Amino acid sequence: MAITAAMVKELRDSTGAGMMDAKKALTETGGDMEAAIDWLRTKGLAKAAKKSGRTAAEGLVALRVDGTRGVAVEVNAETDFVAKNAEFQAMVADIAGAALEVDDVEALAAAQIDGKSVADILTDKIAKIGENMSLRRMARIEGPGIVSYVHNAAGDGMGKIGVLVAFDGDEGFARQVAMHIAASNPAALDEAALDPALVEKERQVQIDIARESGKPEAVIEKMIEGRMKKFMAESTLLGQPFVVNPDLTVAAAAKEAGTTITGFVRFEVGEGIEKKQEDFAAEVAKAAQG
Repeated sequence: MAITAAMVKELRDSTGAGMMDAKKALTETGGDMEAAIDWLRTKGLAKAAKKSGRTAAEGLVALRVDGTRGVAVEVNAETDFVAKNAEFQAMVADIAGAALEVDDVEALAAAQIDGKSVADILTDKIAKIGENMSLRRMARIEGPGIVSYVHNAAGDGMGKIGVLVAFDGDEGFARQVAMHIAASNPAALDEAALDPALVEKERQVQIDIARESGKPEAVIEKMIEGRMKKFMAESTLLGQPFVVNPDLTVAAAAKEAGTTITGFVRFEVGEGIEKKQEDFAAEVAKAAQG
């Protein structure tokens, strides 16, 4: 596969690596961007493995809670201007209300609001506003109690980041945990809930990094064990230092509060979507040339 300048730039932007290192990583991995990032990490050349988690798409996350159940919905639009539009926000609020009665995003698209499906409502809104929109995802959560938190709120129960927390115990503490989740973005509740593929991939990266050190195998094993323990703590909600009191993990703080956190949902607008970055000056120059 030919390694293009655009590929090298993308890898440099996402890792902070030098140009030659980025090019070599892509060459070594046959142009596979994810593998190239891991290769740079192995060599200690990636300053930050940002990968594809950049928030690019616009829109809103909306939350609704009804007793012991809650839902989070993400509806995307092309521009932040539309996301701030009252008509768009009213539509998103209606969709979130309908989500309380369904189990997944496919069922939500077919759900009826005032005699019209959510999919048809979106189609009509696209035609009226003149901007592409999509019903991207939804998630449900249930528990003895549910609290919600919206960061960068754009309206009632909607904004750029939405968090739902299922808990049994102190509601005030659960709200603090929701704010913690918004800020710290854990991958899972605890180690048991982590994606095994994610854990194995990280383990392989750490094995490669440790072996690059040239140290004895017994030392390497301890290095890997220590780094994986740190990875587990950083990736899981209950293992993270609690933002309200960093001297305690969330698990320890929950125990002190007499509260059990049973699950959570965190949606961030555009999470994992890359939007093409337009070069406005180049676009104008091109138009001027006819």
